[in-house]
Amino acid sequence: MVLQQESNVNFWGKAQKNQELLIYTSWSGKIHKTTVNNDGNWKIKIKTPSAGGPFNIQITCNSETKTINNVLIGEVWLSSGQSNMEMTLSGNNREPVIGSLDAIANSNNSKIRFFNVKEKVSRERISNVEGEWLQANFKNTPNFSAVAYSFAKYLNQVLDVPFGIINSPKDGSVAEAWISPEVLKKITTEKELSYYVIQPHNSPSVLFNGMINAIIPFTIKGVIWYQGEGNVGRYQNYMKLMNGLIKNWRDEWGLGDFPFYFVQLAPNGSLGKGNGTSQAFLREAQLKTMLSVKNTGMAVTLDIGSTITNHPPEKLLIGKRLAYWALAKNYGFDSLPYSGPVYDSFDIKNNKVYVNFKFALNGVTSYGKPLSGFEIAGKDKIFYSADASIDPHYSAGWENRSILILSSKHVPNPLYIRYGWKNYIEGTLYNVEGLPASSFRSYNFD
Repeated sequence: MVLQQESNVNFWGKAQKNQELLIYTSWSGKIHKTTVNNDGNWKIKIKTPSAGGPFNIQITCNSETKTINNVLIGEVWLSSGQSNMEMTLSGNNREPVIGSLDAIANSNNSKIRFFNVKEKVSRERISNVEGEWLQANFKNTPNFSAVAYSFAKYLNQVLDVPFGIINSPKDGSVAEAWISPEVLKKITTEKELSYYVIQPHNSPSVLFNGMINAIIPFTIKGVIWYQGEGNVGRYQNYMKLMNGLIKNWRDEWGLGDFPFYFVQLAPNGSLGKGNGTSQAFLREAQLKTMLSVKNTGMAVTLDIGSTITNHPPEKLLIGKRLAYWALAKNYGFDSLPYSGPVYDSFDIKNNKVYVNFKFALNGVTSYGKPLSGFEIAGKDKIFYSADASIDPHYSAGWENRSILILSSKHVPNPLYIRYGWKNYIEGTLYNVEGLPASSFRSYNFD
């Protein structure tokens, strides 16, 4: 397995009650002592060094010793969500992962290890978890989450430290199933909770109870999350759910505001009609979570959706986009760009709208492709397709160079703008570092 480096890592288990329990760790050469409780449970924190290994751990109680060999010290992340996180490097039937063959063939790396949590639905919190730690190699990695493996692989290459992924997703799941019952009752109504009870794995809290609670003692660095499709039909309360879920998990782990990075819903034609807007509203809820909750980040996928599936094939690219957030925010790469452009404000001059973005210090670009997906409206709030341009030339002057400019002959006095406000769109707007802009709108009326 992999243990989190430079931390007070939790060790826990069951043994004969009231007995002394000894833990020897080869990285320190020390023996740590604790006493088993009256109920047979024990728990102790042991300090880990900086990345390294392999090490071994010996646990002794009542003259019985258990040994754990081949333990690495490095970085440990939890990956969770629904089928887009669950989708493996080998892909699904008729649903490929671009670049999977090369990724699998080149995956032999003993410093990358996965623990796949066995799917379990439970009405009550359970403390046992089924699964095993597996090293990355061409035999094991076809069954690793493509997004989580790409995330771990990229960070392992850049940082040269071991990476462990505890992978606990469930296909088709809704956010409500991943939140503890105590918290869920505080942030939702009975009507909201009754929406998906027809599916056992989407009953309130059953995946938190069955697939999260048992791994909470395990000391982690942070979480990567890929979910949202299951909540598209109820986007109105998704921000509330996600904000609650993040706080819930942080409180349960007791490790402070650990990083929580998630993937924005990719445009697709299989979740509702392509010209509908429910997906755009859910993407907006995700964006609001990123902007409002401390130490969160969002990998935008507006440019890599699919017209035929809700499982976009660019999984390896998505994993890298999550990794940029971790590098910049958690691993000292302070100057590394990590977010695509986020709408900030606009100025109106001569019936044209000049749009300002955060996370686009050097401006925005379409990399020479035609800009599309922009709309503009006036006082009547009727939206028309907008002509969009980016003047890259020095002759434009610094004020206009690399600035997005919108206009429409149908809207002589523009007041409102939006981008990507449909279920399916092929995103064309990026910052110059190559990270795509999220869909956005400049108003708050529906």
